Amino acid sequence: MSLRAVKGMKDILPDEISKWHRLETAFRQRVERYGFREVRFPIVEPTALFVRSIGETTDIVEKEMYTFTDRGEKSLTLRPEGTASAVRAYVQHSIQAKEPVTKWYYLGPMYRRERPAKGRYRQFYQAGIEVFGDPGPYVDAEVIDMVVGFISSLGITDVEVLVGSIGGPRTRERYRDALLTYLAPHRAELCSDCQRRMDANPLRVLDCKVPRCAEIAAEAPSMLQYLTDDDRAHFEGLQEALTLLGTPYRVEGSLVRGLDYYTRTLFEVLGKGEGLGAQNALLGGGRYDQMVESLGGPDTPAIGFAMGLERLLMAMPDEGAGSHVDVFIVAAQPEVRAQAALLGRELRDAGLRVESDLRGGSLKSQLRRADKMNARIAMILGESEVEQGVVQLKDLREQTQEQVPRPQAADRARALLQT
Repeated sequence: MSLRAVKGMKDILPDEISKWHRLETAFRQRVERYGFREVRFPIVEPTALFVRSIGETTDIVEKEMYTFTDRGEKSLTLRPEGTASAVRAYVQHSIQAKEPVTKWYYLGPMYRRERPAKGRYRQFYQAGIEVFGDPGPYVDAEVIDMVVGFISSLGITDVEVLVGSIGGPRTRERYRDALLTYLAPHRAELCSDCQRRMDANPLRVLDCKVPRCAEIAAEAPSMLQYLTDDDRAHFEGLQEALTLLGTPYRVEGSLVRGLDYYTRTLFEVLGKGEGLGAQNALLGGGRYDQMVESLGGPDTPAIGFAMGLERLLMAMPDEGAGSHVDVFIVAAQPEVRAQAALLGRELRDAGLRVESDLRGGSLKSQLRRADKMNARIAMILGESEVEQGVVQLKDLREQTQEQVPRPQAADRARALLQT
């Protein structure tokens, strides 16, 4: 019987991982420049956390969560997103009592049992940030500007930034009435899910992917027409700040997110590359000023975003074949394999990435393996080299070779690697 990975979940093999490392390193470097600190939270959380924060009528809660009952008869869920866990940790550890503004970032796997598609998996990886304690709109603009700069640093240039506002409770109450008035004549044309959403949460109709529902939603009145004075002032402040920062954006009045917790600012970054397919959203986020209080904390404004790493990897340009090896040690005779292992340790202690083939094999086959591993340097060690205290250092890129005293081998290798 041949066992395979669970449908919608995949292995990430060593040949792929260097691109992941490049993405993750770039993300950490970018957000840490802005004062964000890393937080890690459990993969498994109480189911109630996501029901209360994401919303009972969302597709995630209704259809996609991996939920199970543990031996203590408690309902637990594999986390489908990161913000709810971040808020739970913020409240549980009373972070608001320790600092007026908190800036966190996270990376890790999430789980949703949705239909697998190009760039979409049931175990997928997200990176995101959360800011607690700043009501904006200027922090909103800084967050959007930061993420646009990050995406540009990955070599992804063909993107579009959409910004909108969903307002606060008063705005949404006004808009809800207007939206229901618009949707009522179209009720019979909507899918069964959207007919149910009209009664429970009509804004969710605007996020439906069923073609006819999407056509009807496209003609719905804009949320921006119903913003209260305070909500409008906040949105105008966001646009002024983005303009001052020089961050390109487009106002999108029909912008909605698939989670119930958002308030006021919403934003998405769309990729235009051919490799992304029909689903071209690279990331999305917005403000969620009421969630901390709804989960038992004090009234705390907050904003964040999350991005699927698989989607970004599809949009990132390739940089060609990389290497995880600086030096490949070639044992010219079987008798020097122990000395080859000792030389490997000396070089690794000096900070170099070293590989060797201690099984033996011909000189030609070992050099062929060094080439295949894209090593820059081969150090050839035979009985005569051991006796003389030297190594033969071969630059595999320039196809040059020199004899180097063994104590100087690490320094010479580092010098070559910098050229």
